[in-house]
Amino acid sequence: MNKTISKLYIAADHRGVGVKLYLTEMLNAIGYSVVNLGTDDPNTPVDFPDIAKALADAMVDDEKSRGILICGTGAGMQIAANRYRHIRASRCDRPDQARDDRFHDDINVLALAADDIDIEVSFLTARAFLESPFDENERRVRRLKKIS
Repeated sequence: MNKTISKLYIAADHRGVGVKLYLTEMLNAIGYSVVNLGTDDPNTPVDFPDIAKALADAMVDDEKSRGILICGTGAGMQIAANRYRHIRASRCDRPDQARDDRFHDDINVLALAADDIDIEVSFLTARAFLESPFDENERRVRRLKKIS
């Protein structure tokens, strides 16, 4: 478990509820304290931009927090989350992608595609995202400052 993470927020639209509940259970089991920002009802449609905003708002004053967003494609959540200055979200389908995106781009939000990802792979991908470091090489830090 990565003890440098202050809080872990997780949120999903109606299509991502199953993956969100599974990840919450699995991540709690390995020691993460997961803050559920909804939704919890797979039968009531919600708009993914509203869910992404709730997560972005929760993370605004805490640079050490991380987030996981889940929708059907993952793309909608990624696009919506990246509208917020303090968010660097990436849709990842595999653990090696999550590891590389953390290492190179210091992503702080993982977007997952509930319709496309195997449930067990979602956990491995989330774990890679949470446990991988950022390479604080000067060129990487310089690039992040340009997009901040």
